[in-house]
Amino acid sequence: MAPKTPGAMLDALKSKGRSYLSFKKGDKIHVSNKMVKSYTYTLDEEPGTNFAPDFDPFFPPAQMLRLGVFEGKYLNDCLDEFPREWFIDAIIMDKLRPGEPDVNVNLFKIKSRLPLDEWKKSGWVASSHKSARYPTLSEAANPDERGWFQWYCRYWMGRRHPIDQVQIKRWKAFARHSGAVKKNCASGDLQCRPRQRQALLQWSWDPFV
Repeated sequence: MAPKTPGAMLDALKSKGRSYLSFKKGDKIHVSNKMVKSYTYTLDEEPGTNFAPDFDPFFPPAQMLRLGVFEGKYLNDCLDEFPREWFIDAIIMDKLRPGEPDVNVNLFKIKSRLPLDEWKKSGWVASSHKSARYPTLSEAANPDERGWFQWYCRYWMGRRHPIDQVQIKRWKAFARHSGAVKKNCASGDLQCRPRQRQALLQWSWDPFV
């Protein structure tokens, strides 16, 4: 059962969490959370290294969690899949909400995402059907049932998968939101277009443009 409070998360991390330095190329990662019980993948690269040449995200996942994303609710039942430091640092910054999502922990204090059901309908995450827009994101082809950020966390840790180029293409396409902010907002006005800025952060683009 996933922890329901930040304190319970800390206790769980102390008892079974893995340190960042313990993750190595070749490790087998066994996934067990509320949505998946029997998925295993291999770290094909050392964490944080050897990204595709056309993939240069602005933030690593740990920094995104510390800044405040997804109302503090994302991956809170995945404590043994990723480095414990990711979660401990975010808890210290009061940015995780294992109970109920809280828009106030988001960096820009605004919600900027669709429900998971909408992602499935659009074919952006694993589903029982294929999307006309993203035909490779079928349930069989895409193991990341929670979408782009889960994929990014696993990619950053070193997993490589045929789905990578699809997700990198989606990340690159998201740059249009950065262009919209630059076009419509005065330099330094972070109150301008906060929803798009929050979305940029959640896709690892610079929200402070």
